[in-house]
Parts: sequence; C-alpha cells; structure tokens
Amino acid sequence: MTGAFVAVVGPSGSGKDSIIEHTRAVLEGRGAIVFPRRQITRPSGAGEDHIPVSESEFDTADRLGEFALTWRAHDLAYGIPANVFDVVEAGGVVVANVSRGVLAQLPNLFANVRVVRVTVSEEVRLERIVARGREDAIAAASRVARLDPAPDYPADLEIVNDGTIEDASAQLAAFLTSMRDAARAAL
Repeated sequence: MTGAFVAVVGPSGSGKDSIIEHTRAVLEGRGAIVFPRRQITRPSGAGEDHIPVSESEFDTADRLGEFALTWRAHDLAYGIPANVFDVVEAGGVVVANVSRGVLAQLPNLFANVRVVRVTVSEEVRLERIVARGREDAIAAASRVARLDPAPDYPADLEIVNDGTIEDASAQLAAFLTSMRDAARAAL
C-alpha cells in the first residue's frame, strides 16, 4: 500500500465532524484525498453527513464484507466502507472519523496509518453535545465523563479545537496535503 489511512479521533463534542466537513470542502477537487461516508445506525439529521441504516441493514453489509472497519459506540454501529482499501492501495489518502477504541486494529488493516487527535475543553464539549440535540443533559454529561479508550495512543497531529473552524481545518488540510504529496512522491 502506498497511500495512507488518516484516523481522526477525539471525544464526542470535540468538533471532529465539523473539522472534517470543512476540510473536505476546502480540499474538494484537489484529488487523491478521500473522505468516505460512514454507515451508522442513526437516522440522518444535523451533524455528520452519514448513510443512515437499520441494525439489520448494517449486519447484512458487515456479513457481506462491505466494511473495512466497524465498531459500536453509544448504542450505535459504525462502518467505514471497504472501498477505502482500494483508495489507499492506489496511493490515495483516506480520512475518517473513527473510534479511539479501534486505533490498535488499524495497523493490521493499513500499512500507513496516521492519527489526528482533536481536543477541546470539557465545558465546550458539553455545550456542543447538548446543542446538537441528540441526547438529554444526563446523556450528554455521560458522554463527557467517558474515559478515553486509547489515552496513550500516539498522535501525528493534535488539533486543539478552541479557535475557529477555519483554523482547525487549515491544520488538517495542511497535514492531509503533505500526506498526499508524500504518497505521490513514493509512487
């Protein structure tokens, strides 16, 4: 594999999806950087542009090998499409929001894995989680209190998301562009 899989991780409410979406728009048309849509057993709504599926649809897709990676978190199932293997093999850079709990699995799937960790204060996280309206205040507080499942996993880039979305996105875009350029140089 000549490309790279870039795992964007961080706690709920840190702004991962917002940063990814803004970066996708900034880099659109520049080629070789792919932002796959995850399948999630959650209805569509405000926030991440995902493919909503039922539990049975998810289980069928998983059984048929349609995912490169799956995990469960917050009573939901998440899947990254299997076509990301082809993108990385062809020298592309795949960027996906993944659970910190699956980081240890990634080197078994991809030869070149990079990790971007997004952080923000707990107060801001709680405000963001409540504002998106998916959970009540008790469930939101529970998300903020959840322990990091991979606190010591090394990150190649840390984005402290306490500024503007443009600033955070610029950091991610520069990192991804350098990954893409390195993959192209290796071809």
